[in-house]
Amino acid sequence: MSSQQSQPTQGPRGVSLHESVTNRSTDVWNDSCSVSELEYAIGNGAVGATTNPVIVGQVLAREFGVWEPRIRSMIKEFAEATEVDIAWKLIEEMAVTGARLLLPIFEREGKKKGRLSIQTDPTLYRSSERMIEQAVYFDTLAPNMQVKIPATRAGIAAIEEATARGVNVNATVCFSVSQSIAVAEAVERGLQRREADGSDISTMSPVCTIMVGRVDDWLKIVSQKHDIITEPEYLEWAGVAVMKHAYQIYQESGYRTRLLAAAYRNHLHWSQFVGGDVVLTIPHLWQRRFNGSTVAVRDAMNDPVPNGLVDELSAKYSDFCKAYDVNGMIPDEFDSYGATVRTLRSFIGGYADLVATIRDLMIPNPDV
Repeated sequence: MSSQQSQPTQGPRGVSLHESVTNRSTDVWNDSCSVSELEYAIGNGAVGATTNPVIVGQVLAREFGVWEPRIRSMIKEFAEATEVDIAWKLIEEMAVTGARLLLPIFEREGKKKGRLSIQTDPTLYRSSERMIEQAVYFDTLAPNMQVKIPATRAGIAAIEEATARGVNVNATVCFSVSQSIAVAEAVERGLQRREADGSDISTMSPVCTIMVGRVDDWLKIVSQKHDIITEPEYLEWAGVAVMKHAYQIYQESGYRTRLLAAAYRNHLHWSQFVGGDVVLTIPHLWQRRFNGSTVAVRDAMNDPVPNGLVDELSAKYSDFCKAYDVNGMIPDEFDSYGATVRTLRSFIGGYADLVATIRDLMIPNPDV
């Protein structure tokens, strides 16, 4: 721990998260662009951060007093800007602020770590060209920027092209082994194109996010819809099983993309990945919980999931097979997978809420 402020406020150990990344290849990122949360995370060993429209909205809601004056200043400064324009200026400014905090890590780690992930417009998930254009622009905002592109059908093509243009990509909206393989292959094609052109790839550090908690969420919804009963703990392990299977394939294939675990729901989404050459992007609340926990910190990435779990879930849930199996989905099916649909709707809804907040400041409702 680097400062008194970084010390956990509860729990008997208070060093769990820091221990899990010390002298290991596992990296922790902060799953937020909040300055105070990022400072806490960096103090506990984090080497990156990520955000999305929902997170930006949450940060704005919690720190409205901090950001409201700046938003009002933007509205005055950019007299012809729309509410959408101002929303993106805010997203970009939050990202750049976070990137600035991570810059010392970026420089210390030879530009391989210390990046801030900013997400492309979630409404563009069907347009490769528009996502590429935005990704290339975002890459210019700071030297340590990383750009999130969804692992949709159009997103896979965008990931290859953005990588070929030198953008450090973070694939998001990904829930399956087949999506993660498609991402890794797209990145490989992009990197190979850069190598063929003689372009430098020495500082590129692409990652592919698997939203493990959202895999669990979706299977629980499927259980409710179709009255499926299974061992209840299995539904807490489903995303872990997908992540571990994808990791095994990545290691065997030698992909130059690292896997990243996101969407935390329980401690397995951290403790089962310790020791792997992976990134864990952890929300502030879960960081504090892990730092105050008695969960044993040990290398567990290569440990198998509970005996019988994969067979049981495969027999009862076709949607688990889609997530777990190497050929579970083809790219044309990525956009219609249940967890993808729910997440896209969440991201697009969060983006709409953010724009509405800007609207209320730009043209206040006279009836309120």
